[in-house]
Amino acid sequence: MPGERGMSKKILIIGPAWVGDMVMAQSLFTLLKQANPTDALFVLASPWTFALLSRMPEVEKAIPLPIAHGEFGLIKRYQIAKALRAERFDHAIVLPNSFKSALIPWFARIPKRTGWVGECRQLLLNDARPLDEKRYPLMVQRWVALGLAKDAVLPDYSYPALQVSQATQQATLAKHQLTCTDQPILALGAGAEFGPAKRWPANYYAAVAKQKIKEGWRVWLFGSPNDRAITDEIMVLTDHQCENLAGKLVLDETIDLLSLVSGLVTNDSGLMHMGAALQKPIVAIYGSTSPAFTPPLGNATVLKLNLDCQPCLKRTCPLGHYRCLYDLPPQRVLEAMQTWGV
Repeated sequence: MPGERGMSKKILIIGPAWVGDMVMAQSLFTLLKQANPTDALFVLASPWTFALLSRMPEVEKAIPLPIAHGEFGLIKRYQIAKALRAERFDHAIVLPNSFKSALIPWFARIPKRTGWVGECRQLLLNDARPLDEKRYPLMVQRWVALGLAKDAVLPDYSYPALQVSQATQQATLAKHQLTCTDQPILALGAGAEFGPAKRWPANYYAAVAKQKIKEGWRVWLFGSPNDRAITDEIMVLTDHQCENLAGKLVLDETIDLLSLVSGLVTNDSGLMHMGAALQKPIVAIYGSTSPAFTPPLGNATVLKLNLDCQPCLKRTCPLGHYRCLYDLPPQRVLEAMQTWGV
């Protein structure tokens, strides 16, 4: 187990599928390397998360998991596991809670296979642990705990910290014809893959952008291609005074540019967790979801109302009014930003 110094091990970690979750997994990677710096950590993950893993110095190698999210892919998993047997891993830690996520370590015959109990996984995990949700209320705590001996006291753990280099920053700026000046830069993360119940209104984001532009800030809009509709709306509402980067960046470029901003206003999203891991001041807006399980780990102000219907954890508002978002005005965000000291 980690903590047994002097016994270098090869550890395979079955990583999560979502960007924000992979960011938080770095706390586990850091704990493992602190326990035994000579251990080699390999992460089996979806290729779209590789840009994150490349910014985590604790990770020796990322191994692609070419299986679509939600796909069972039994034959594919067996073939991947068979190829992994030659690596002779000592230990596997399975972060997702599904049955299928535990198949590869079992097929690969890894001697120790650790994960939380669930979906009859005791058949596949020989270190299956019952989860005490009150003891570990946060996702990051649950993952860090899997790197410890069973029933060990949870220690202080490090928050995620993605690495960037000036060379990659400059290359990304040049590619997208951007410059960094003495002006502060506000990043806006107006999208959320989960659904509209996590998205603060476009006109509210535009109001924040217009006020900061008046104060001499520049505004960069981040997001995936799926967020382009909302960022295009913000562009119209701000008379095209923002830089619309949604859909233009790959993940490593997003990390580079986000590392250059002065602060971030965002929905509960993967971008929120990346901003936290880059030590940026954040205003995080919560609608249908809750910060009680996956809050931003860093210098963040969480804004949410306490309506009776919150958190519903739904993609769309079951009541049709979206009050958890519309009743949270731009002025609240602007007031929270005053603590940034920029």
